[in-house]
Amino acid sequence: MKLQQSAFSLSLLILFICHTKTVSLSPAAAPVQAPTVAPVQAPPPPAAQIPVLPGPINVVNILERAGHYSLFVRLLKATQSDTELTVELNHTHNGITIFAPTDGAFSGLKVGTLNSLSDGDKVKLVKFHISPIYISPSQFQTVSNPLKTQAGKGGRMALNVTTTGSAVNITTGVINTTISGTIYNDNQLAIYQIDQVLLPMELFAPNLPPAPAPAPAPLVVAPPPRSLRRLRRCYIGCVDELIHITMSAYMNNIIAVSRNLQI
Repeated sequence: MKLQQSAFSLSLLILFICHTKTVSLSPAAAPVQAPTVAPVQAPPPPAAQIPVLPGPINVVNILERAGHYSLFVRLLKATQSDTELTVELNHTHNGITIFAPTDGAFSGLKVGTLNSLSDGDKVKLVKFHISPIYISPSQFQTVSNPLKTQAGKGGRMALNVTTTGSAVNITTGVINTTISGTIYNDNQLAIYQIDQVLLPMELFAPNLPPAPAPAPAPLVVAPPPRSLRRLRRCYIGCVDELIHITMSAYMNNIIAVSRNLQI
């Protein structure tokens, strides 16, 4: 009897071992893969600020070192504005603020926009991106509007600057854009990146016809005062009396002459 129980226990042990090996050798279920998420394209980074360089200040060198401003650099050179800026920045203490459009900003213009401008208008366009005062990033909060530019005086050649938090918005009357980065800042010269070309109203907005002059008010003749009316009646009465007296004297003279002739 004990032998049978031992044999039965041995059989159970062998069966358990075989089942354990079978489970361990079976392939594991493949893990559930997470759904593929499309990569999100990050917005372009703001302009990297160029460190202050020793030696004379050169706007073209700063923009070329920063990259992505080749078209604006070309306009600066073509209009000789680069030379004027170099002289002003290195031989005076005048501050300058430049709003530099990226190459992408120029590609957003209508085809032929720049070619349609005269040489003088191209100079105005470049100078419209330059303010003759230094504006630090924090000073945009308190800058006075309209912000004058080197393009000339008047509201049609000026900028309006507003801020919302740390965002700085620039309005020309034709376009609105936002400063997207600081390129350079040395407490005399500040260069900021913008993603649209600043288009002045003087060049890109049609001149509105002058408003017609207001029609003249109808002439209203006020009635004469009572004293004047009384004087006029007196005058008319006197004239009538004078005429009557004159005519009477005239007739009396005629009658007298007639009588004398009869005698």
